[in-house]
Amino acid sequence: MSDSTGSANLLTVTDKARAKLLGMLSGEPDGDKLGLWLEVAGTRGPSYAYDMWLQSVDEAGADHVVEQHGDLRVVLKTADADKLRGSTLNHRQNLLKTDDPGGFVFDNPNSPSPDIPGGDIELSGDVAQRVTQVLDQRINPAIASHGGSAQLVAIEGDAAYLRLGGGCQGCGMAAVTLSQGIEVAILEMVPEITKVIDVTDHAGGENPYYEAAKK
Repeated sequence: MSDSTGSANLLTVTDKARAKLLGMLSGEPDGDKLGLWLEVAGTRGPSYAYDMWLQSVDEAGADHVVEQHGDLRVVLKTADADKLRGSTLNHRQNLLKTDDPGGFVFDNPNSPSPDIPGGDIELSGDVAQRVTQVLDQRINPAIASHGGSAQLVAIEGDAAYLRLGGGCQGCGMAAVTLSQGIEVAILEMVPEITKVIDVTDHAGGENPYYEAAKK
């Protein structure tokens, strides 16, 4: 377990969120020993999803970071550091319903989907060769940081068929990565291609998000 304070914190907690959490802690037995535990639980659409709960800070281990936000302590998983860095936790109340307690809201600049850089690269050869060059020079170096890879399977007419591997196989963000990153890059650099089709067996990935058809 390591401690983090002030500007070294990964997370920013707004005054509203901190006040709400401290109020919740004050109503708990041994509330002075508790902190907010926060973990990245997965993805929801193009964003991360989170789990939050109150638990004794003393239970934090070597794989946790404890941040001090005024009188509030926040426990984060060390493995989530890059996913949470620069995030802000806020609390918003539904002003249209005075009896609605509202909820906590995250503003996170980080995305589960890797950024694929733009810019020109030198391409040569037929359509298949140029698509492969885009994959090798632009796309795979970007998605490799997320443990993923993309391979050209076939070119049919104006369509490029790709198979995603590594961390992209079975990943719930694969569709976002394909549509917002890979497809955009290929269509921009190889104008003969107008659509990119994913032929990956995502049900065979480590975290499948497609279910096999029921017989």
